[in-house]
Amino acid sequence: MATNDPHARHAAISFLRTCVSPGGRFRVGIHEPFFDVDNLRENDFTTCLGQLPGGTPVWNHANFPGADVREPAADTIYEIANPLPFRGTTFINSAWADPKAGRTEKIGIPRPGPCSLSASLDAWKNDLTANDKIRLIKALPHPLKIALAQASTDPEELCALAGHACTLVFDKDCASPEGMGFCPGHSASPVPDIRFHDLFEVLVNNPHLPDVYKEAMVLRPGIQGNSEIVGEYTDGTTHVFEYLRRNSYIPWGHFASNMASDAIRYRAQELGAADIQGLRHLYYQRVYIRVAKQLGIGVPQKRSCMSKQALEKLRLSLLTALDRGRGPELDFNGALWGWNLGFGFAQSGHRLHASHQMIHQQNALVPRQVNDPDHGPLPAFACGDLVSDFIREYETAHDKPFFDAYIAAIRNNCRTDGKNQGENSLIIYEDKHILLFAPKAQVCEWEMQLVTKKRIPHVLAADTPTRNALDLAMLKAAQVLEKLGADMVTGMELSGRFDEKKTGQHLIYSFIPRLPYAPATFSEAQLRWISGVYPEDFAHACRRVLA
Repeated sequence: MATNDPHARHAAISFLRTCVSPGGRFRVGIHEPFFDVDNLRENDFTTCLGQLPGGTPVWNHANFPGADVREPAADTIYEIANPLPFRGTTFINSAWADPKAGRTEKIGIPRPGPCSLSASLDAWKNDLTANDKIRLIKALPHPLKIALAQASTDPEELCALAGHACTLVFDKDCASPEGMGFCPGHSASPVPDIRFHDLFEVLVNNPHLPDVYKEAMVLRPGIQGNSEIVGEYTDGTTHVFEYLRRNSYIPWGHFASNMASDAIRYRAQELGAADIQGLRHLYYQRVYIRVAKQLGIGVPQKRSCMSKQALEKLRLSLLTALDRGRGPELDFNGALWGWNLGFGFAQSGHRLHASHQMIHQQNALVPRQVNDPDHGPLPAFACGDLVSDFIREYETAHDKPFFDAYIAAIRNNCRTDGKNQGENSLIIYEDKHILLFAPKAQVCEWEMQLVTKKRIPHVLAADTPTRNALDLAMLKAAQVLEKLGADMVTGMELSGRFDEKKTGQHLIYSFIPRLPYAPATFSEAQLRWISGVYPEDFAHACRRVLA
């Protein structure tokens, strides 16, 4: 409730809109609504809505009260300011969350069962030939083809759809595709002959499409364009390519580390520890080498992947140079890292998540500034800068480092609903380097966060054991979310600038699943995140799955 108490207003301002108190506790607001509403309606429009099985009519009298309305006790809502104020505030509806409290089996999305139009046709009419079914599939309206390409678990009908979406070149026995058909492009280079791009994209992201089709259509190097492969990591069955994206939506280009076509991984459960280390190794290597070139530090011989030992040696040289202020000012002094895991596309044409087309991660360097031709340079944006700005304000206001208070609050957590029964812990997994946990204020139901225990503001400050711990925890986060039923997850890094001195920042990673029945609407546009589960129960569900 609003207050006119000036002391209360001052306390709210000095609290900086974060749920993390300087004493290492989470502060949770509780709405227990009760209210009266004046009835301003003039007319009644009562009507029969239908009837019960025995014929008793059902009316809409409740919609047309004759007097004013009084609500003595509406659902309790918990309001939790995000620890990082720029990420908004979470609202947990107790009516949705209470039934899941202590019942972690309710936290999860059932896996869809087998889906085959061909099998359904056989059940309807068992004398249809394979050609009949292929003709019918190709004759479906386009939205139904999209839905089938998304949901089908039948490799044969997916192959039929693939031949409809694009031109394929088959071997002499016409059994397996050897490549794509091409046609002249707008430039001098030929382009794959794809007739229905949206259908094509859905198909190549369906794990049930046979691997030989995936390789021919989308995985073979060069089939998606002329992006140069400028890095490679191999370790046993792990094989990762690093692609350069020159004309990127990220200014100054970015890099994409993709599992190679001889190491096909379409789900988090298919990833091994070596795979995630390979994806991340190429990120660390690219960042370290680009910073070294800016500082005038020699880099290892080209056309080879750096070993972990060489990478660590280079990292220490970079830190020494930055600490001593040696070399020129960094033009690119921040990192950007992200992971779009999973894909979704609706038959209406709405893309639900970015295409993975094999598991891949992206990274780039962020410049220090961007030019304004009229008024000089402006600071270039990096999301981690918002963390840096806030933690300085927090320490000024409270004389306490924010992350010390945040990690203490995670460890001191009490249940959001205030009950003594049930799980209290937000921690899902930890070792001596990192914490993987359910945030007290989730920006999406089922969000996970990963934070370093030490003051490690960016990947240049992360030594080999810390990098290994981060990599393993990321793999666990992705696999746990997938086991719970989240197929589409966005991961992002929040980090500080490389040359910022005496920062109290810690590396944070956020893993945000995209869940059914939870589209972004006006609430999310206002940074109001609506949730139906207590974070303590979600963390418990994750620990159960992890075990």
